Amino acid sequence: MAALKPYSGPIRTLVLGIDVGTTFSGLSYAILEPGKIPHILGVTRFPGQEYAAGDSKIPTILYYRPDGSVHSAGAEAAVQGIELVAEDEDLFLSKWFKLHLCPEHLDSDEVNRRDIPALPLGKTVVEVFADFLRYLFSCARQYITDTHASGESLWDSLRDQIDFVLSHPNEWQGLQRSKMRQAAVLAGLVHDNAAGHAQLHFVAEGEATLHFCVQSGVMAESIKTGESVMIVDAGRDTIDISSYSFTSTTPISVEEVATAECIMESSMSVTVRAEKFLKECLKNSVYGNKEDIKTMLDYFDKFTKPVFKDSNETSYIKFGSQGCNDPKVKIRRGQLRLSGAEMASFFQPALDSIVAAVQRQRWQTASRPIENVFVVGSFSDNPWLYRALQTALRARGMTLRRPDTHTHVPAPLSKAVSEGAVSFCVGRFVSARVIRTTYGVACNHDYVPGDPEHATRTLWRSFRPSGRIVLPNGFSPILSKMYTPLCTIRADTSNVPRMPRESSNGTYFVQVYNIVLQCGLAELKAQISWTEDGEEKRGPATIIYEDGLEEYN
Repeated sequence: MAALKPYSGPIRTLVLGIDVGTTFSGLSYAILEPGKIPHILGVTRFPGQEYAAGDSKIPTILYYRPDGSVHSAGAEAAVQGIELVAEDEDLFLSKWFKLHLCPEHLDSDEVNRRDIPALPLGKTVVEVFADFLRYLFSCARQYITDTHASGESLWDSLRDQIDFVLSHPNEWQGLQRSKMRQAAVLAGLVHDNAAGHAQLHFVAEGEATLHFCVQSGVMAESIKTGESVMIVDAGRDTIDISSYSFTSTTPISVEEVATAECIMESSMSVTVRAEKFLKECLKNSVYGNKEDIKTMLDYFDKFTKPVFKDSNETSYIKFGSQGCNDPKVKIRRGQLRLSGAEMASFFQPALDSIVAAVQRQRWQTASRPIENVFVVGSFSDNPWLYRALQTALRARGMTLRRPDTHTHVPAPLSKAVSEGAVSFCVGRFVSARVIRTTYGVACNHDYVPGDPEHATRTLWRSFRPSGRIVLPNGFSPILSKMYTPLCTIRADTSNVPRMPRESSNGTYFVQVYNIVLQCGLAELKAQISWTEDGEEKRGPATIIYEDGLEEYN
């Protein structure tokens, strides 16, 4: 286990890690005391889930009233009888709302934008996200005040000293983070100013999981200088794949060695395929109605899917009474029988996607050889998936390892992302990342008549006040990867000196400044810089992402 360093800050601070998943969410935190080694803890008690004390995950769902206000959220929106209340009070169930933020290229055959449940009428995805963040924050406050000695006074001392860390799938970039920031502001977590934004941090789920694995001791044998590892975070919602190399062990320093990936294959995808199968199989059966299929899927999700281990064995879905029988569709005494081959067909696309992504990252994008693969996340607990993945990777010369959640890891893997998010904020050790795209700025190029490329653009020539002849709409790369528009950087240049110049057209003014990109952080940041009286000066710059998301219902 890699010990955290004593906190060097001047005052007591709270770090709150928030993992908003598509179907389930989690919270972890650490209270940082000056001079003391931090301890990362999990929120394990939520309103409406008292019967399951110690459970670290709650459903990512909300019920809305017709006026748009929140009726209930999380575990309180999943209590027994809530469907009847929803029917009586005309409540709207909002689930999977996180997927409205996903980039379109992550769509899969089973889960794509057209299949995502609608948002509440008149609500944006940012507003729904904000409502859930507000609920999670209230849960964290209640848990901390109830659990710690002098909880109320402790919370009062921390309320204005909180750093929030929001995790997100690997391939979410600036646009998605900007929406999450808007949601955090709307939820009242931080203020909408520079100081408030500085309290909010983002971390990719793959990197958060790396932090968890290192801090918990899962990777103890692999933490060697020069050793590279791949992490497959197989969760309920997405599968995040990341690769890192340890460049130093004392202190620990890690570099990303391949572009992290996120694939929309997960435990949820298995359930989606099972749902399509049941609807087709039961379309002519009396048990093919909406209510019975929902009951079947609930049982499948909780009991049938997690224990499936052998494609030669039969699985069952319980849903009705002893009197429920339909031999034509293999229903007997309230149970539907599934062959091992049918069960395996629900899992196979996920296995194929994981193996393909691992191969792609190992052979096509990784800058260093990788032999050890660590698989974490609730989906990896499935016996069939783990064994099949282990066999497939062994045939490709790779070793698959799954942490033992009962003996070696002090916290359940269901909290890997939220605890890793806190660790990321407390003791960052990823020192280099692989860029995902080209970074650069739009510019004018001096027109060169003898250049064939310029000659084809003669009609676009522009004559500047200085007498220069330029071609507009050029691009000057800073870091090269691939070309795609990413964002606009805006900055106030009024403090940059304006220097007069003379030309045949008269006097004109020039401002000289640079765009500074901070690419080594989990989130891209920007500044402008200029020289004044021989000294470098810097000013703030804002990154604005083009909004191509469909926000409203």
